[in-house]
Amino acid sequence: MGRSETQANRLARVAALGEPLRRGIYLYVASEPGAVSRDQAAGRFGVSRAVAAFHLDKLADLGLLEVEFRRPPGRGGPGAGRPAKLYRASAREVSFSFPPREYELAGRLLAEAVTVSTRDGVPLRHAVNDTAATVGHALGRKALEEAGGAASGEALVDAACDVLSACAYEPHDEGGEVVLLNCPFHALAQDYRDLVCGMNLALVTGLTEELPGSGLEARLDPQPGGCCVRLSRRASPDGRA
Repeated sequence: MGRSETQANRLARVAALGEPLRRGIYLYVASEPGAVSRDQAAGRFGVSRAVAAFHLDKLADLGLLEVEFRRPPGRGGPGAGRPAKLYRASAREVSFSFPPREYELAGRLLAEAVTVSTRDGVPLRHAVNDTAATVGHALGRKALEEAGGAASGEALVDAACDVLSACAYEPHDEGGEVVLLNCPFHALAQDYRDLVCGMNLALVTGLTEELPGSGLEARLDPQPGGCCVRLSRRASPDGRA
């Protein structure tokens, strides 16, 4: 599932930084204005070039560092040797929470809604729901693409669960309905429940409207510890959910 993969990747990045030398190398590279070579990292930490290369490449494999190849200044043309492998910090942020949260998504939704409300004179709550619905429709189109163009059936339900997983909703298919075990905006929902629940419902409804063949219908059904939205599964013509 998409969300599980995302959480696994995040956890792997955090775990990688638990190793003291690797963490030190990452912080060193991140603090440098230019790209860092294996020799520079080895000299900085008093380790062999091979050990420095191992940790640098591991950080690059996890997306925490970016790699580039460049010859030293003043060296070029035939006989100049192979370009050196250099490393610089990537733009990827290192963060992990469990249960997973998506406060960046909430921030973007609310910022866009404020912009629309100010520009068009739309009541803010309406703008929030409209913006969330737009995001939901985009997620629905992504799910449809992941389902390979399937018109109906389990492939659409699975694809919907995948994109909801990627947004940290933790969907669980119980046959007759899909339960969203996690609220991605939990802290906000504690103080602004009506606003956040409306935003969640608009987003998930937008997704289902792009997937009519899935039989999924979103409704508000707040439950302790989970999302306020649940997805019912309409029965198919042959009587199955």
